[in-house]
Amino acid sequence: MKKDMVEPNPGTSAERQMITLTDKAVEEIRKLVDPEEGMEPALRVAVQGGGCAGFSYVLKFDTDVGETDEVLYSGGVKVIVDRKSLSFLEGSSIDFVTSPVGSGFKVRNPKAARSCACGNSFSL
Repeated sequence: MKKDMVEPNPGTSAERQMITLTDKAVEEIRKLVDPEEGMEPALRVAVQGGGCAGFSYVLKFDTDVGETDEVLYSGGVKVIVDRKSLSFLEGSSIDFVTSPVGSGFKVRNPKAARSCACGNSFSL
C-alpha cells in the first residue's frame, strides 16, 4: 500500500477523502512514540471550539478508541478522529515543519476559510 493511502475500517466510507500524514510527519511521530513501550504510533486529531479564529486543532498521542471515533491509517500510522471533528477535517493533511522560530505539526485544512497567524486555529 502507498504511504499516503488510507486503510478504511468498518463504517468508514472509502470514497471520502480522509486525513493524510506527510512523510515528515510520519517520521516525527515514529521518533516520538517509543516502540519498546509496546505502543502503536497513534495520533488523535480533533477540533474544538476556541482559538483566535474560532476553532482549534488538537493533536495528541492516544491509545483509546471510542465508539464515535474513526480509525484511519496514513503512512502506517494510526490516526484516530471523532466523527464530529472528521467533518471539519476531511481532506486535510498534517505535516511536520521546522522554522527559525520553532517546529511542530501543521494542519493544512482545505475547509478552513481563514487561519490565525500561528496556524493553530481556523474558521470555516
